Amino acid sequence: MDQEKLREKFNPDGSQLRKQQMRMLEILKEVDRICKKHHIQYWLSSGTLLGAARHKGFIPWDDDLDIEMLLPDYRRLMKILPEELPDNLALQNVKTDPNYFFFYAKVRDRNSFLAESNHYDRVWKERGIYIDIFPFYKQPLWVHLLSEKTHGHVYKIMNRMGDGNKGLWKVRLITRFNRFIIHPLLKVLCKLCHARETYGLGIPYHDPRLMEDILPLTEMEFENMRFPVPKDTHKVLTLKYGDYMKLPEITEFHPHVDELRID
Repeated sequence: MDQEKLREKFNPDGSQLRKQQMRMLEILKEVDRICKKHHIQYWLSSGTLLGAARHKGFIPWDDDLDIEMLLPDYRRLMKILPEELPDNLALQNVKTDPNYFFFYAKVRDRNSFLAESNHYDRVWKERGIYIDIFPFYKQPLWVHLLSEKTHGHVYKIMNRMGDGNKGLWKVRLITRFNRFIIHPLLKVLCKLCHARETYGLGIPYHDPRLMEDILPLTEMEFENMRFPVPKDTHKVLTLKYGDYMKLPEITEFHPHVDELRID
C-alpha cells in the first residue's frame, strides 16, 4: 500500500489522529528550537524514527512521538524547559508533577485533553497531547533489568488501584526510593562496567541502543522538516525492529489513546 493510500486510510487531513500528530509536531518544533539554542543534542527514536525512515513523517496510525538524548543533556534540558517553554506547553517529570512516576519526561500541550488506554495518567496534573523525552547512558543490560524490577511494583499498584487513588502514597514512595537511593547506586555500578548498550534506568523498555550507531548525529526528513537522527539509522532500526521497511499486519496496531479533545 503506497503512502497516499495509508494516509487516506489512517490519518487523512482533518481526522482526529492527524490533528493529534500535528499538535505533537508543534511541540517537537518548540523543543527542537530550545535544544538548538542551548546546543543540546537529541534524536528521533523508536516509532518516530521508523516513521521518518519509512514514511518521511509519522507512521500513519501512530499516536505518539519519541525523542532521546544522553543523560547530561537531559539534565540540562529539564532545567531549561520550564523557563523557555511558552505558556501553552508544560514540562512533566517527577519534579513538576507529584504523582508522575515515569523516569522520562513529557512536554504537554495545555490546549488539549488526552486520556491514555493504560489509565496511569488519571492521577497526573497535566493531561494534554505530549511528546516523550528519554534519557540514555551506557549500562549493561542486567543493571537496566534490575532497575525495571525495582520500579515495576509501581505499575502493579496502579493496575490494582483501578479508578481510585487508594495506594497512591505507595507509588510516590517507591518512585522516590528508586530516584534517590536505588538509581544512584546503580549509576555507580554503571561506571564500573564497560557497556556498549545504552538504556535509561527505570524505563520499562530494554531494546538496546549502541552509541557507535548514534553519534555523531545526522538529519532526516520528518513531516516536511529535518530533524536530528542517529548517524546509522538503518542499524538502529534493524536492531530494534528487524525488517523495519515491511509494514505490519493491521492486528498489530495498538493505539495509546482512549479519549482525546483538541481545542
